Amino acid sequence: MSRSSKKGPYIDPKLLKKISKIKPDGKTVIKTWSRDSEISPEMVGHVFGVHNGKDFIEVRVTEDMIGHRLGEFSPTRKFVRHGGKIQKELEQKAKTK
Repeated sequence: MSRSSKKGPYIDPKLLKKISKIKPDGKTVIKTWSRDSEISPEMVGHVFGVHNGKDFIEVRVTEDMIGHRLGEFSPTRKFVRHGGKIQKELEQKAKTK
């Protein structure tokens, strides 16, 4: 369920304070754990280090991202691959050829 439109978008107040202090130069990384904060027009041009549970993934905000959440651009799970023993054997045969 999405947030009520009468409440407005949620942006972490601490994150807004950090944004107001730093100019959008594209070099300084603003670290944040607030994955649920919505991207606003003030954030365009900034680089955020969004925490995914293990480390910070850099997210450079563009105009297309406005309205989305920061967590959408920092995946929490790492896809390894499908298959098992049979798939490994097929890949090894392909490498030898």
